[in-house]
Amino acid sequence: MIVVADASPINYLVQIGTGYVLPKLFGRVILPKEVREELKHSAAPAAVREWIEAGEPWIEIREPRNQAEEELRLLDPGESAAIRLAVELGADLLLIDEKRGRAAARERGLRTLGTLGVLLQAEKQGLLDALEAFDKLVGTTNFRAAPDLREYFMQQREGRTGRKT
Repeated sequence: MIVVADASPINYLVQIGTGYVLPKLFGRVILPKEVREELKHSAAPAAVREWIEAGEPWIEIREPRNQAEEELRLLDPGESAAIRLAVELGADLLLIDEKRGRAAARERGLRTLGTLGVLLQAEKQGLLDALEAFDKLVGTTNFRAAPDLREYFMQQREGRTGRKT
């Protein structure tokens, strides 16, 4: 399975201590060079900077060959690079959170999954408690969540796991 990731899901999963689920779910994850640079940036949380500097063996850094088309230039450089790289590699999945980036990826035929989707998949495989991880995500990071997101997340959790919350 070829999985490419934008910075946002990696950032949030590492911040809440659940980055360990990525290799268990996907084997290896490919990051564009631009995403690695975002994760190393001085504005990134210290835990994220330390994590990317440690160089997990299941992370591969690649650079897209093609330049961004006009529409993708409107996105964050990491999002644009992740979408371009996913298209070039024929990725099975793109990990991305931002609404505009997800829409641009889907327009290019890419399957997308965000941070919350990763948490749900990880719970389904018995790797963590998704509701506990969700509460930590919303309570300890700058993850933007609409007031009704927790209820929606619980419904999705119940639907995917058969688990009542």
